[in-house]
This record gives sequence, C-alpha cells and structure tokens, in this order.
Amino acid sequence: MTETVIQKNISKAVAPAGKYLGFRLADEIYALEILRVQEIISLINITRVPRVPDFVAGVINLRGKVIPVMNMRLKLGFMKVEYTEKTCIIVVEIFRDGYSVSIGIIVDEVSEVITLGPENIAETPSLGASVNTEYLMGIGKSEGRIVMLLDIDRIFSKDLLGIDENHPDREL
Repeated sequence: MTETVIQKNISKAVAPAGKYLGFRLADEIYALEILRVQEIISLINITRVPRVPDFVAGVINLRGKVIPVMNMRLKLGFMKVEYTEKTCIIVVEIFRDGYSVSIGIIVDEVSEVITLGPENIAETPSLGASVNTEYLMGIGKSEGRIVMLLDIDRIFSKDLLGIDENHPDREL
C-alpha cells in the first residue's frame, strides 16, 4: 500500500512558478495557471443535461460553441449555495490525450491574479491515506495567505467529460 502512495505522488504534477488566477470557493482561495484561462464571464443561462453527476451544471452556448460547465463547489466536495452577483464562470482549457477542450467552471468569485515565485510554492503535504490531494499541484503562499494550486487537467478527466476523440470541439 505504501508503494502505491509513493508511486502516485511521483507522477503528480508540480506547480510551476508564474501567474495564477485566484478565485474563491467557500471562503478559501484556489488558483489555476493563468495561461489556462480563456475568459471570465458572468453567469449566463446554463442548459441542464439529464443523468449527469451533480457537479455538472450543464452546457452553455458561447459564441456558437457548446461548452460543458462544472460547479467547482460540488466537484471539490463543498456544500451547494445560491449564486450571487459575484458568482461567475471561468472558461478554461484542459488537455487530454493530445486534445484541447474548453470547459466552464463556476466559482464563487474571481479574486485576483497572483504571481508566485518558486520560493512561494510548496509541495502538497501528505494528509494521510484517506485524504485525496491528487487535484492539487502545490500550495502557494501569497501575502500571508495559503492558496491551493489546482491541477485542472486532473480535476476534469477525459472519461468524466465524455470527449469524443474525433470531434473535440462541437459547434452549434
């Protein structure tokens, strides 16, 4: 069992120094690499899709392109809350098997762009065998705050999104 845990940690991505987009979820700050962010939009009409996991909010039509939208609160195990005027969708680019796919993630609020040097990034600590930290690339330290650095590719896997290998971008 210990061998499996060690092997899992070795294959884990490590957060690079650079710019991150910070956002709030449940009074905590999370961030993802800014180069993965395509745009930030206010909440728009989300079409629900039947028989999907609770964290899949549905799909949106963004300039003729169908984009799946995920609720990050639910995906990361937080309680569902009502949307506010600060709730928004961050459209991000994920990579799977050589394909680039756009998805939207609903967050409580976008906070700021955070610049982190290598001295401000720590490895994700081991929190025990029962705690899954595979979605974290590391822990950032910015202005006395802890920032969870998310690995967006690991959060949204190919099998979850149901990406069609022949048609990664679906047009309306």
